[in-house]
Amino acid sequence: MRLRSTSRNGATRLSTVSLAALCVFALSACGARVDAGGAPSASAESCVDTSGDTVKIGFLNSLSGTMAISEQTVHDALELAAEEINADGGVLGKQLEIVSEDGQSEPTVFAEKAGKLITSDCVAAVFGGWTSASRKAMLPVFEAQDSLLFYPVQYEGLESSPNIFYTGATTNQQIVPALDYLVEQGTKSLFLVGSDYVFPRTANKIINAYAEAHDIEIVGEEYAPLGHTDFSTIVNKVKSADADAVFNTLNGDSNVAFFKEYNNAGMSADDMPVVSVSIAEEEVGGIGVENIEGQLTAWNYYQTVDSPENTAFVEAFKAEYGEDRPTSDPMEAAYTSLYLWKEMVEKAGSFAVDDVTAAADGATYDAPEGKVVVNGDNHHIAKTALIGKIGADGLIHTEWSSEEPIEPDPYLEGYDWADGLS
Repeated sequence: MRLRSTSRNGATRLSTVSLAALCVFALSACGARVDAGGAPSASAESCVDTSGDTVKIGFLNSLSGTMAISEQTVHDALELAAEEINADGGVLGKQLEIVSEDGQSEPTVFAEKAGKLITSDCVAAVFGGWTSASRKAMLPVFEAQDSLLFYPVQYEGLESSPNIFYTGATTNQQIVPALDYLVEQGTKSLFLVGSDYVFPRTANKIINAYAEAHDIEIVGEEYAPLGHTDFSTIVNKVKSADADAVFNTLNGDSNVAFFKEYNNAGMSADDMPVVSVSIAEEEVGGIGVENIEGQLTAWNYYQTVDSPENTAFVEAFKAEYGEDRPTSDPMEAAYTSLYLWKEMVEKAGSFAVDDVTAAADGATYDAPEGKVVVNGDNHHIAKTALIGKIGADGLIHTEWSSEEPIEPDPYLEGYDWADGLS
């Protein structure tokens, strides 16, 4: 089933003027036809070549800039999945030929590189992106060219697209379970800290709505630019507010500076725990376990997940990249995304976008996180929610689990308190 709309909430978007300009730039960069009014016209015919023994796919990740601390690991996991798939005979008998591009932690670069991959490199699908700003910059490019993006990172929800498959968590699979957990622990007040872009601002809008319905006081809400490293003022505000907990939506290397300042201010997980939704095992090493031990995270996968599939994944990743390299949720979601695309293509018997999306519903994969199933209506996947605690070993250990996969509800239609958000 093809989706009918790409977004139902203007709050998830960049400013109207900036996004409109970005969309026109992106569509022009990728060769799409744009009419005199700036709107995309009919997309160009696909140039994907499946006549030989190979088929091209694109990897688009930030290998430089503030997000490289997180996105390099996703690129590595994608490379591992491609190697495994090729060693097992490829997809429909064709070997995968990888074209990699660096998004440079800049949304406009992601849009430009997406266009290049689709129209110049003629890839059958693209895998990558991290920040919601990068995803939203790429979305009009993929829709105009009718190509496929597999996006591997948890995000703020309130979006769906016929040309994007979301293999990370949507809001009801990560943020809502994290809030439910805090309520169970007796939390009555929260301080919100985030990076100043789409995901944290929309996530915090949702958190505010949840808090109002559950008698939680939001005692502060602060944002810092991506890459920001001076958190003395924000941390002083956090300390003065004396909240029961902090909900952290910072991204990239800003987390290093935040947690170091947090510790310097004399705060700890014992007196004011921080729940983070963008810190995984790889970031723990960059932050320093001494700065973050005991703090909480909300994800759908940890390296410590106990399953045969995860054991095989962890062993394969470490064999490829070194015993000191941990695995993490975004890496696993990216790795899973390539296998899900393979399942869809082989189910369809075709690399064509319309055929692949028509075959998507019910596509399954026994992933390291557990069995995942694609929802053909909204292009998200069912995922088990996990609340974890960072240990002295630098790994994240499950404190709480939803036990069963949670069906994706990107528009929060099943929650009365979310009325009006989407």
